[in-house]
Formats: sequence, structure tokens, C-alpha cells
Amino acid sequence: MSTAIEQAQELFSDEVVTKANSRDIQLPYGAGTAILITLDNGHDHNKPNTFGPGGLLSLDAAIEAAKARTDISAVAITGKPFIFAVGADLTGVPRIETHEQAMAIGKLGHDVFRKLGELDVPTFALVNGAAMGGGLEVALHCTYRTVSSGVPAVSLPEAFLGLVPGWGGTYLLPNLIGAEKALKLIIENPLAQNKVIKGPKVHELGIADEIFEPADFVEESLRWAAKVVQGRITVERPEVDKGEAWDNAVNMARFSVEGKLHGAAPAPARAVELVAEAKNRSRDEGFAAEDQALADLIMSEELKAGLYAFDLVQKRAKRPAGAPDKSLARKITKVGVVGAGLMAGQLALLFARRLDVPVVLNDLDQESLDKGVSYVHGEVDKLLGKGRINQDKANHLKALVTGSLSKDAFADADFVIEAVFEKMEIKQKVFSEVEAVVSSDAILATNTSSLSVTEMASKLKHPERVVGFHFFNPVAVLPLLEIVRGEKTDDTALATAFTAAKKLKKTAVLCKDAPAFVVNRLLTLFMGEVLGAVSEGTEPEVADRAVAPLGLPMSPLMLLQLVGPAVALHVSETLNAAFPERFAVSPELDKIVEAGKNEIFASDLSIDPEVKELLSGGDKPSEEKEILDRALRAMAREIRIMLDEGVVAEAADIDLCLIAGAGWPFHTGGITPYLDKVGVSEAVNGEPFHQGAPQAL
Repeated sequence: MSTAIEQAQELFSDEVVTKANSRDIQLPYGAGTAILITLDNGHDHNKPNTFGPGGLLSLDAAIEAAKARTDISAVAITGKPFIFAVGADLTGVPRIETHEQAMAIGKLGHDVFRKLGELDVPTFALVNGAAMGGGLEVALHCTYRTVSSGVPAVSLPEAFLGLVPGWGGTYLLPNLIGAEKALKLIIENPLAQNKVIKGPKVHELGIADEIFEPADFVEESLRWAAKVVQGRITVERPEVDKGEAWDNAVNMARFSVEGKLHGAAPAPARAVELVAEAKNRSRDEGFAAEDQALADLIMSEELKAGLYAFDLVQKRAKRPAGAPDKSLARKITKVGVVGAGLMAGQLALLFARRLDVPVVLNDLDQESLDKGVSYVHGEVDKLLGKGRINQDKANHLKALVTGSLSKDAFADADFVIEAVFEKMEIKQKVFSEVEAVVSSDAILATNTSSLSVTEMASKLKHPERVVGFHFFNPVAVLPLLEIVRGEKTDDTALATAFTAAKKLKKTAVLCKDAPAFVVNRLLTLFMGEVLGAVSEGTEPEVADRAVAPLGLPMSPLMLLQLVGPAVALHVSETLNAAFPERFAVSPELDKIVEAGKNEIFASDLSIDPEVKELLSGGDKPSEEKEILDRALRAMAREIRIMLDEGVVAEAADIDLCLIAGAGWPFHTGGITPYLDKVGVSEAVNGEPFHQGAPQAL
């Protein structure tokens, strides 16, 4: 064993080793003996198979044993139930200290996986479950691939974390299905909140040669493999266009990466260039380039930040700080939603889909109510059209969501959430009316974005059952759910909220009942600094561009348009009332709302001329760097205040909120590691938020 591999094993000393268990099987139709390798780390699907040095060496031994056999006609590889493999074991990566160690990890993966494509007999990857990163790459090295129609998640998430698919992905995938399709998995999906594809899409893209149903997937795959071995089936794959189509796809990817990240993260750009060069490189050259890229990126600050962020969403999000014992939670058998607008409709659909319970919308007039229910039914039809649900499921969901003009329909509801206009007196009135008809143990939730949960509950007989349950728009996309504990909220209400959040598949963070909670408080401050610069005389385009180095998913003015000027104004007024010395109300934003302007940008993505006129004023313009600096300083100061106030338990929760609720880039690790890295934390607060490398748990 080489010294490099021994060092790698030491770095990954706590690896949960995925063993490659081999057994002989007789292929049907007299096609001979095959070796079936099953990847299994000894745990159930809750702890997926991964590849660390130990796992790679186990697979290497299995392949070498197969290579020595002269009596076999094929080798197949599959995973334990529900899991194929989800990529590299990342636990030891933070311990890597040298470029040579990083290079050894990349090279070991290539050296092992490539043997599957270089055996004297055909190899088959039977993708029975989730396959991500190195899990997909090991399948790509095989001669043929089958996929189960029930596979829920296939992806190459490396660029999302700050890496590249470094065990063959950037070379093998584009040469299999073409650059355009490959770049969707390598670049587009990771940068779209780490989107995954399912089994049928894997087959449609040409990654898998055949698709079978889950019930007898391995058996059917082996029958198909037997026919391939015998020559009864010939797998034909479309020829990959290595001319203009390849170059166009690469150029589009370059444009997209630059537009989204503005050079803030190296990994996606590096991945695009690897795909660009894969057109002309040999297999050896492609793999060597991946080794080099992987080693360079493993040593980068962006990867450290990305792993911290990954740890947040994978671990901390599953064990929310401050959540009461789940045994205290009440069972939810019916949900009431007060309001029938866009947000209420999104909530109704989510509750119906995830909890599978009746959901009743309530509004003041029949027209609004019908519109709300129709919206939900329309969204169900879209899911049906996309093949995400079948007709029976669509009918079932539509039957679950109904409307009522009377709140008496909530009499048997266990959980009622309001999504009405952001005015305290309206919300108090709604809750008073709901309390009059619901059972004594029903939980009342508010989707308020900034108002006090304590004040909202103050006029009720049972304020202890009121909890903040703040979703982010669009509800189906952004995973964050700020759960807010009012002064009298009891553990039962809180436990019910957290249990519901888990069933809704949301990332829940416990927040103190403070104005605008976490995300809206910080984004309002951030946007306020940009608008402040505009008010002083900076051109709106310059101010909007100033924060581009952060690589945020959208600019401040784009965010303003998404949120809506009226909502943004309301939140800023709430924060100004609470903290007038730190939060100003932009006169220009006030003018935009007064003028009834909802769109900041014109159809060509330039700022609407009328809006630009409303934004103009002042004679003291700032440069982009000055605006970014003032925005970051304001954020550092406010986060310190929020932590001192106990708005959340730790800085990690601030980061988790911004990642899950505002799409804050993984490559920054969230806001607090970034502020530490650029020195703003220490300059403003006298100390960093994290001592040494940030740790999520």
C-alpha cells in the first residue's frame, strides 16, 4: 500500500466503510456466471453508502478479484436497499493539509473506478437507489447502466459544495450524453438549489440504457444484462455532437456561471472548463485534469465554507436547536388556512401534499375563496402534467382542499394558520374569531413576516397555543421555516410546529419573537444600505451591482421586485419603529409604493424608467466597493446584536436561515464565515463570529 493511501486512511480514520460484497450469480438464458458486487456500509438507508479510502479499497479488491477470474461473463454493481451510493465521504476532507494528500484522494477514486470500464468482460451498474456524486460516477465507468423508475435522486452536486465531479464525471458524462445535457447535471442543477433528477429522467437523458420497476429491479436488470452478454440486445447510443453544439453548450454555461456568481466561486467555472476540454482529451488526460482540479479545490477556502454550509443543512437542520421533545406534539388531522390569496394557496397545497389531511381555506367573499381553491387545483394539475403525481393522487389532493366562508369549518381543525394582510389589528381579529370556534387544544399559527407573535396572541384566552410559522416565497422552493416562540407560547405548540415542519420537509429554525425575526431583518438591512446609497445619489444600477462579488442568487433590486415594494416597505417600517437608529425607511421606496409600481425592472431587465426617476436624488454618489463595505459592516453589527439578544441560539442558525430562506451561496458558508474571512467581523465587532474554522455542530 502506497504512503499516500495510508495517509488518506489516517485522515479518514472515522470513515463508515462501504464494503463491496461480491457473490457469484448465474445469469438467465445460459449467459454464464456473473459477479454481483453490492455496496453496503452495514446501515439502513438513513446512512447512505459513501466512498472514503476504505470503501474505495474494498471496491478495488472486489474488482481485482473479478479481474483474476476467467470463468465469468460479466460484472454487475448495485447498492443496498434504496441507496446506490451518494458520493465521496467528506468527513476527512477538512483534515487534508497538503496538495499531495488532496491529489491522492482524487487519484485513488479514478484508479479504482476506471477498472470497471477496463475489464475483459462487460460491466453493468444497476442503479437501484439514490446516486449522487461519486455514486453516479462509479456507474458511468461501467459499460452499461440500468436504473430503477423509483430512484428519487440522482445528481452531481460537487459544484454546489465547491468541488468538481472529480472521479470521471466531467469527462465521461459529456462524452456519453453530450455537453448540453451533461452541463445541466454538472452546473445548472447544482446552482439551482442543488436540484436532483429521478430515475425516469436518468433514462430519458441517456445516462441509463434501460429502466425497470423497483419491485423486481435487480432481477429484470440481470435478465437484460444476460441478453446483452449473449448479443441478443445491442445497446445503441446516439453519437455525441463534438462540434458546434458542444462549444455552444460550454459558452452558455460560462455565461450562466458568470451571471450567477460573478467570479465569486471557482468550482463551477473550473467544472465548465473541464467539460470544454473533455471534447478533445483522451481518457487519461481527462482524468488527470480532474485530479488536478480536485486537489486545487480541496485546498480552497470556498470548499471549507461549502462543507460548513453542507453540514448545516444536513445535520443542524435535522436537529433544530431549542426544539422541544417531539412527544409533546399534537397530532394534526385537519388544517385551516385563513385567507385565500397566493401565499394561502401555496400553504394549502403544501399541507395537503405533505400531511395528507383535509385543508380548508377561509376568506371573506366567495370570489376570493373560489380563486384560492382554483389556484390549488391548478397547481395540482401542473404536477399531474409534469408526471410528478398520477391521476388518482391528483383527484385525492383536489378533494382534500376545499373552501368555506365560515370559520365554523375550523371547528374540528387541529392546526389553523393565518395568511392575511400584514396588519396587527386584522390578525388579532382573525385569531379571536378562530379561537371562538376551534377546540381548546388546537394550535394557532401565524405566517407573519415581521409582526410580534406575542402581541398578536395577547388578546386571546389561550395565547400559549399561538406560534409563529413563517414560510418564504415561493413556498415550494425555499426550504426555510422560521418557527417563532412568543412570550407565552408553550412547549406543546412549539413541538407541534416543529413536528409539522419536519413532515412538510422544511428546514425549521427556532427564533425569538423579535421584529422581522432573522431573514427579513437582515435582508431589509442589506437592501436598506443599497437604497441608502441610491438616495445619496448613486446610480441605481451601480448600487445594485455593488454586491455582485458575493455571488447572491439575485441582486438587491431583483429581490425587492420578488418580495414586492409594498411588503418591503412594511417590513422596513416595522424595523424602523423597533430600531430607528439602525433601520431607516427609504423615501424612494415609499414613493415607489405610493405610485403603485410593483415591478422594478422592465421586460428587458433594465430598471423601469419611471422607477429610476422615483429613485433619483442626492449628490453624493458612492463607488461599488464602498457600498459593499457598508452593507457588510451593517450586517456584521446587526448579527452580533441579534446573537446578543438571543434571536437564535448560535451564529450557525443565522447562516442556516440565510442559506435556506434567501438562497445564500454555499461557497460563502453563509454570512458569518464570509464576514470572518474578509475581516469585517473583527473590524466591526472586535472579534470573529467563529474561532478558527467554523463548525456547524
